[in-house]
Amino acid sequence: MQDNLYDKRQSYEGDQLDISSIDPNPMQQFRTWYYQVEEYGGVTEVNAMAVSTIGLDGYPKTRMVLLKKYDERGFVFYSNYRSEKGRSIDKNQEVCLSFFWPNLERQVIIKGIAKKAPKDESDHYFASRPRGSQLGALVSEQSQIVGSRKELEEELQRLEQHYENKDIPRPEHWGGYLVEPVEFEFWQGRPNRLHDRIRYRLDGIDWSIDRLSP
Repeated sequence: MQDNLYDKRQSYEGDQLDISSIDPNPMQQFRTWYYQVEEYGGVTEVNAMAVSTIGLDGYPKTRMVLLKKYDERGFVFYSNYRSEKGRSIDKNQEVCLSFFWPNLERQVIIKGIAKKAPKDESDHYFASRPRGSQLGALVSEQSQIVGSRKELEEELQRLEQHYENKDIPRPEHWGGYLVEPVEFEFWQGRPNRLHDRIRYRLDGIDWSIDRLSP
């Protein structure tokens, strides 16, 4: 069986991106794009991003997570530290983040170093989550084999009863990762596949900026 997708293509006719018009600070450039994408509309979760790691088996693996904070330090997301993702980061802190925003024909790729976020930040975020999400973090042994959906639902029910009218503590194996960026690439779709690609690379404490061939 063969599915021919040769005719599946989109012509990009939107904005343009040039070194002369971008912010010298890549984080500020990201912030500008993020707000523009959000204001334009049409993307359900603007903060959805792909996180790529190198697994313990040597293969790269990419999965979608939600960006929960970004500032001059970098980008923060949350996960189970014992998950496949967490164990991969323990071995190799070099990761890649990717955002794709089709409404404005834009992509941002960020290479960086992932480190565990400070515990007080993880505590603060965990406390802000809905109780169902808090309990879910306790129920799930993320990435481990589970016998059935029923096992998870029964454990959730048990914990709901146990923590009824009580605060739910953040488990030590669950918390944030801060990705400190070392490289950004901003991609803007353009006609004839001559896309704009602008790369920022960290050189000491400064950012060098180059245009890449599409």
